[in-house]
Amino acid sequence: MLGENHALIFEFPEHRDKIHQLKVADSDFNALAKRYHQLDHKIRGLEATQVPTEDQYFMQMKLQRVQLKQQIFGILSQPASATVE
Repeated sequence: MLGENHALIFEFPEHRDKIHQLKVADSDFNALAKRYHQLDHKIRGLEATQVPTEDQYFMQMKLQRVQLKQQIFGILSQPASATVE
């Protein structure tokens, strides 16, 4: 759906607390989450304003968002002792 919010807390509601904990305790995770959020915000902005964008560029951004989401899910799926040092 166009303009749908893909914020991490909506994508992974069962990991809400862990997302917050990792953002505070893990600078690498925090940077990854920020990149994901910025990319999602840019995609939603383009969808909402219907700014003409090349399909290839737009699809590349969406692919990057999926790849970041997969990385984040991989981290969230690890046992708690393996994610926070």
